Formats: sequence, structure tokens, C-alpha cells
Amino acid sequence: MRVMKIGVIAIQGNVEEHVRALEKTLAEQGREEGVVVKIRHRGIIESCDAIVIPGGESTTIGRLLEREGIVPELTEAARAGKAILGTCAGLVLLAKEGEVEVAKTGQPLLGLMDVKVKRNAFGRQKESFEALLSLSFLKEPFHAVFIRAPIITHAADPVEVLATLKGHIVAARHGNIMALSFHPELTEDRRIHHYFINTCIQGRNKS
Repeated sequence: MRVMKIGVIAIQGNVEEHVRALEKTLAEQGREEGVVVKIRHRGIIESCDAIVIPGGESTTIGRLLEREGIVPELTEAARAGKAILGTCAGLVLLAKEGEVEVAKTGQPLLGLMDVKVKRNAFGRQKESFEALLSLSFLKEPFHAVFIRAPIITHAADPVEVLATLKGHIVAARHGNIMALSFHPELTEDRRIHHYFINTCIQGRNKS
């Protein structure tokens, strides 16, 4: 059986939390063939079935992705239909366009989702909060952790809105790419990681 490999961008941010959550999810699904690898330089993404871009400092992550030559590989992975999950800063990086405050930072954007984003939409670190969030693919609400969270201010067709909070889009999916404003890796509720891995499996079966 071919090994399922999930890569986590590991150059800055909530890396270990995602790695642990993904490993626990694979174990819960009984997928002994699944492994989680850390991506710090180019040449790894091609062998991965799915990629996670974690939260952190989006400008720093974006510049390091460019410096390490990982951006073209992420673009190719998206084009090839590999499952990609971006959380918090990862959501910002996946966007096609940013509001004014994004442009002011010289924020690199991957442009993989046809959305426009706003950074720190709910405030800075001290305004971080938790909320029960209804997501379209989950039967019960998810306890979401928002830390300096961005929002999607515009989503073009065919982007699917997965969740809103206080009238703002905080979760969306564009084909094989999913972006979340919050941090699912900071809770013991792994339903989103289960959903992501199942999406990855569906993509593998189509290839």
C-alpha cells in the first residue's frame, strides 16, 4: 500500500500542534500507512499527498516560502489537485488579494483561492477569543480558537463558504483548498483534521 504523506509547512508558526493533531487523526482512522512530515525547504512537497499551512506570522512565512523556493511547489500542488489546508496565517497566504493593511506590509500572497482577506480582523493578541462555530460539513458546532484572526471579506465563485461569525466569513473551500480563520489544532476536537484527511484520500483516489 502506498504511503500517505501529509506535509506541514514548518518554517514558522503552529507547526508541532498541527503535526500532533494530524498524527492522532491518522491513528484514530487506523491509517498505519500515513505519515506526517515537516516541510522546511523545497523538494518535499512533490512527494506529499496533502499540505498544511499553519498559523503564525503570515508576512514572515510568506517571505520564507519565497526564499526557500517553496512557492512554485505549492502552486503546482494546488494545480495538481492536492488537498491544502491553511489556518489563520495560512488563510491569508492562500488568498488572491488583501485589504489595504495587507498591502502595506508587502505581504506575499500565493493567490490559490479567489478570496480577499483582512488581517487581524477581530483585533490584536489581547482580543483573542473562543466561539462555538457552525461549519457546513459538521453536524455539531466546533469550539474554535481565534488568535489575531483574519477574515475573508470577499469570496468569488466558485468558492464555498463553510462558516461565518458575526457576519464575517471565517471558513471557506475552493475545490481542493480549505482555509480557516481559526486554529483547529489547538483543541482536542479533531473533526476538521478528519475531514481534511478524508478530502486528501478522495483526491488520491481520483489521481
